Amino acid sequence: MSRIGFGGFITVVLAAAGSLGALAQTQGGGLITQKAISYEMAQQIVQGAIDKCRSDNQHVSVSVVDAAGLTKITVRDDGSGVHTVDISRRKAYTALITRRSTADTVAAIKANPGRFDDGVVVASGGLYSAGGLPIKVGDQTIGGVGVSGGNEDDGCAVAGLAKVADKLK
Repeated sequence: MSRIGFGGFITVVLAAAGSLGALAQTQGGGLITQKAISYEMAQQIVQGAIDKCRSDNQHVSVSVVDAAGLTKITVRDDGSGVHTVDISRRKAYTALITRRSTADTVAAIKANPGRFDDGVVVASGGLYSAGGLPIKVGDQTIGGVGVSGGNEDDGCAVAGLAKVADKLK
């Protein structure tokens, strides 16, 4: 695996800072009002993803990160590999900082391999592999969900977000 050079790292960090800045709304230069994922919402996302994967006879780990990229919750289902815990968290984080699905990011990397070292990027704790989705309220990215260990990680992440879709409006 190749790594982004220092300039690319700064780009990723600035992109993450930009996504966090978009969440905050100042009130006349005073207090900041932000949307945030509650613990209960994170639980519902995780349970929805695990339920979908189990229905497909897959055992996975699921992580939800908040707008700061910090882990809100991670669950490793019975029968999932120990490595899936870190991978699910890194997918969730990557979806947050890129503000799009990790599958879309992988496609963009493959479409523009000259822009990246060997078409594979690992930066600032991210992981570029399908199975991560941003959690959005309108155009604001307020977190990410990542699934690891199954054959259809994306589908499980979609199912997790579907559980709370009505609350993300």
